[in-house]
Amino acid sequence: MPNWSEVRELFPALQRWTFLNTATFGQVSRRSVEAMEEHFRRRDETAASDFLSWFDDADRLRAKLATLIRSSPDDIAFLPNACTALGILLNGIDWRQGDEIVTLENEFPNQIYAPLHQGPALKEVPAEGLLDAVTGRTRLVVLSAVNYTSGFRAPLETLAPELRRRGVLLYVDATQMLGALRFDFSAIQPDMLAVNCYKWMLAPNGVGFMAVHPGLRERLRPLSIGWRSHRDWRNVNNLWHGKPELKSTAEKYEGGMLPSSLLYALEASVDLMLELTPDAIEQRVLQLALQTRALFPGALPYADTPIVAANVDDAPALSARLKQQGILTSARHGMLRVSTHFYNDESDIARLAAAL
Repeated sequence: MPNWSEVRELFPALQRWTFLNTATFGQVSRRSVEAMEEHFRRRDETAASDFLSWFDDADRLRAKLATLIRSSPDDIAFLPNACTALGILLNGIDWRQGDEIVTLENEFPNQIYAPLHQGPALKEVPAEGLLDAVTGRTRLVVLSAVNYTSGFRAPLETLAPELRRRGVLLYVDATQMLGALRFDFSAIQPDMLAVNCYKWMLAPNGVGFMAVHPGLRERLRPLSIGWRSHRDWRNVNNLWHGKPELKSTAEKYEGGMLPSSLLYALEASVDLMLELTPDAIEQRVLQLALQTRALFPGALPYADTPIVAANVDDAPALSARLKQQGILTSARHGMLRVSTHFYNDESDIARLAAAL
């Protein structure tokens, strides 16, 4: 097993705070900060004359992310956030009169706002009734792998193959899962997976990625077209002037420049996760969540999630009082939300227990 005490030392904020709020913002490690600093030192040394090599490094990160989620590097595209991925999907579907989108009750607003803005009818249904709500008019199901308020974990292993059998597209937002729990893209095969990386992936905000199934890539057009849309964009000395010939890989959805410094920070975080191994991280996260859940008689009974949601009296006031004692949690829809990651330890839970 990893030496979790040594891992904890990589996150300076934990020296000052009892941080139990990764579902809001993850902490950035010293390794990620050093990776960004190294990138800026390199810019100064080369005057950015080696900028094409930054894209080679981004491709190296694609391969590492593919290892983490068990996909192909060709599936991966970098984006600023998860809602951009959903926007690409919603704008790339040829909607017909009467089409429907189905999502779960109490979903994250991305999964509600974007479909309602797009125009098709949106049905919000309880998890146990999702498949019953899918009809011949349903074109798309959008949902979170783990609910941001309750910690409910969607049964993707059973939902995905049935939706695929019915010809219904599946969009999964794994922002509240990936980095803490394992995800097998090749087994679940959603049409699109989106991840905001500033939470459990422990990167700075402003960087995320999506994985697009090859079958969807064949027919999903990009939302933005830029100088990197043409398949031969690396030929910067003689850029193509004409209608771009798109690649078949997910890179075609990026269009323009990438946030290189943020990608180097994300790569350092992914390196750490692969070093610790997804199995060990998941075991550690669920163990800490189990200990946390035991502190709250009103905790929701979800044992396979890193988010502990508990019914308490005046959750916002309680969260504010805990913050005054240096303990960071959050309040969501009347519940106290506590979220532990692999950098937490038993002393954090003990301080929370004492404060409660």
